[in-house]
Amino acid sequence: MARRYSVPMHARQSLPLLWLLSDVRNDAGLEQALERLPQGSGIVFRHYHLDPAARRARYVTLCAKARVRRHLVILSRADWETVAAWDADGLYGSPEHLPGDPPPGKLWLATAHDSEEMQQALALGASGIFLSPVFPSASHPGGETLGVFGFRVLAQQSPVPVIALGGMDEARARELDWPRWGAIDGLASTKVA
Repeated sequence: MARRYSVPMHARQSLPLLWLLSDVRNDAGLEQALERLPQGSGIVFRHYHLDPAARRARYVTLCAKARVRRHLVILSRADWETVAAWDADGLYGSPEHLPGDPPPGKLWLATAHDSEEMQQALALGASGIFLSPVFPSASHPGGETLGVFGFRVLAQQSPVPVIALGGMDEARARELDWPRWGAIDGLASTKVA
C-alpha cells in the first residue's frame, strides 16, 4: 500500500487553530476570553508570576472554564508528572527544557525562534511548534522578528502544525494568512469571531 503523505504524520496532526497564552498581562480577562474563543481552541497556561499554590488554584479555575468549551489545556514550565496530575493535555516549552518523552496521549508543543530550534524540536518529536516572534510584541520589545516571509519559509518546512506567535491578533493573522495562531494580548483583549 502506498504512503498517503510525503512526511510522517503524527497522531494529533490537527491541533486547534486558535491559542490563548495566559500571562499576568491578560489574567483579568481570561475567563471571558475562554468563553469567546471558538469551541475546541487551546490555552497554554503559563502564569509564571504566581507562587505554586496560587498557580495551581488559578489553573483549576481556568481549566474548568476551558473544558466546558472543549479547549485543549497545555501546561508550561512543568514536567510530565505534573501534566498528568493536573490533567493537562500536554506540555509547552523549549526543546532544552523537555523533561523526557511525552507519555501516550499527551502533546508537546515546542517553542522555536529559528530554523535550528525548529529542527531540534522536530528531532525530539514535537506535536506542534509555536514559532515566534512573527511581529513585534510586548513579550519581546525591540527584538528581531521573523516577519511574514521569514515565518512562512520556516513554517512550510514543518511536518507538524506550526502556530504563529508574537504580536498576533485577528488583523495580523489575516496579513500572515496562516491558519494557526496564538496570542497573549491579541485574544484576551479583542473580540474573537
